Amino acid sequence: MQASSSQPPLRRTKNLSQELADLLEAQIRNGTLAPGAKLPSEAQIIKAHGVSRTVVREALSNLQASGKVTTRQGIGTFVCQPSTTLSTFLDGVAVETLDDVISVIEVRVSLESEAAALAAQRRTPAQLGQLRRLLDQMQEQTAREVSLADLDMEFHLVISQATGNRYLTSIMSSLGQELVPRIRLNNAFSNSPLSQLYLKRRDAEHEDIYNAIARQDAIGAAAAMRLHLTNSRERLIKVINAYG
Repeated sequence: MQASSSQPPLRRTKNLSQELADLLEAQIRNGTLAPGAKLPSEAQIIKAHGVSRTVVREALSNLQASGKVTTRQGIGTFVCQPSTTLSTFLDGVAVETLDDVISVIEVRVSLESEAAALAAQRRTPAQLGQLRRLLDQMQEQTAREVSLADLDMEFHLVISQATGNRYLTSIMSSLGQELVPRIRLNNAFSNSPLSQLYLKRRDAEHEDIYNAIARQDAIGAAAAMRLHLTNSRERLIKVINAYG
């Protein structure tokens, strides 16, 4: 498939590599890029979307980590054939009650603690930079007394991508927004002093996870993630009891 020069440049409203990955993944889903098709070259993608080579490589790395594409050395990058994976079965998971959310967090404790440990060992400088940018954006929002759950979710997804294990990434992507308990809290909580306390502690815990990953401390990263998710569970129970 040839890249079209008529395609508009990507909007610079979020992480460019993730936006480009989302765009390519949408083309895979709608059949524009069919299974087995070769993706445009790096140069073609750069010209079509007005992004840097680093952005293109990060985007393709994200797609490869999630099993959407595969790269053949010296030949190019190709769309993977669809297959039945663990994510196929997770797509139907329904998280509706407080008990469901707490159960999902309990799953996350084991899953993401190991993911953080692997990310500390395998992360790239580019992935570490993505985590830093996301943390800075979350902290800026906390200072302005606002919060967007998608940044929280993306932080955890980048950690799963940094493991280099596409199954971990697939599980995280399939469970989607249900992995972020903050979005289940009602408007009363969102406008309460407890919300700011929650967000500040979340930011501090994310910093601890980031710092351990940055220094490639697998044991420290796993412990920081476990503490963060355990605290998230306890905070959620406290908030629901107070405002639910």
